[in-house]
Amino acid sequence: MSQLIEELKKEHKAIAEILSEVNRLGIGTEEGQDMLMSAKNSFLAHLAKEDEHVYPLLNNAAANDPELKQTLEIYATNMKEVSKAALDFFEKYSKGDSGLEFAKDYGSLYTTLSLRIAKEEAAIYKKFDELNLSNNGS
Repeated sequence: MSQLIEELKKEHKAIAEILSEVNRLGIGTEEGQDMLMSAKNSFLAHLAKEDEHVYPLLNNAAANDPELKQTLEIYATNMKEVSKAALDFFEKYSKGDSGLEFAKDYGSLYTTLSLRIAKEEAAIYKKFDELNLSNNGS
């Protein structure tokens, strides 16, 4: 596994841990709010790193691989939905709030992100490492 993919997987884990901590602390607390902003910043930085380092190689390879192109299109569409859901969540709870609605929204976001992470690590990151190895001649 490449160093980049190891870093991205660690970031996935860290984002999940931060969100768990937000849930534990409660969104109505100052600490919970700080952790929520930390989760948002980590999420955005992670997406930027993927866009800069992972997807260019994959998109280049997809020019000659219709199956990969279709996979990337599906993942791109899904990522737009996941990103919108996450950013809507961060915006909605940026000023606090708590109770049943937060618990429901938190559970939905956590499940959505968990599924996306599992799929991304199994398909996208795996393909990136395959292409990266073949491009580097290793």
